[in-house]
Amino acid sequence: MCTGKCSLCIAVTLYPLVLISIICNIVLFFPDGSVQYAKDGHITDEVKYMGGVIGGGILVLIPALHIHLTGKQGCCGNRCGMFLSIAFAAVGVVGALYSFVVAVLGLQNGPLCKVVLVWSRPFKDSDTSYLTDSSKWWMCTEPENIVQFNIGLFSTLVVTSGLQIILCATQMINGLFGCLCGACIKKEPGMI
Repeated sequence: MCTGKCSLCIAVTLYPLVLISIICNIVLFFPDGSVQYAKDGHITDEVKYMGGVIGGGILVLIPALHIHLTGKQGCCGNRCGMFLSIAFAAVGVVGALYSFVVAVLGLQNGPLCKVVLVWSRPFKDSDTSYLTDSSKWWMCTEPENIVQFNIGLFSTLVVTSGLQIILCATQMINGLFGCLCGACIKKEPGMI
């Protein structure tokens, strides 16, 4: 596969991952489908850091757009465009890493929930992991099913940002080959 086509494949794969990251982060603001928890400030810091919107979203979308253009014939489909794609892909790696770290911390620290009458993070700094011991989940009484909600969305962010890191790092290598060898984009007959 030539470097231009590889760039197109990477960019097209990054678009849905960006969308998934943004949606997951936005949904995390509304546990139990209610706006009330966000209004009252009963959401975790990891949600407020917006790793899925900023890191896995915007900081990966911008490189994806350039990488897409790099794979097409025109002003970006040349050695200079491939060189720039290395820098843009590096920005994508940084953004995806930010999303990944925030999501891992969200999983590790657990949700903010009401335990008896007090809002707290009962699984933070505990000796055993709540991720492997579902018998502790009953401690969270409000919002309903917050532990499953938290695990599902932060796990999705971990997977999507992990894929984004792999794809952007692959584009850095692809961009290097494209910079050294050319983008190998076929010109249509009659074009100079």
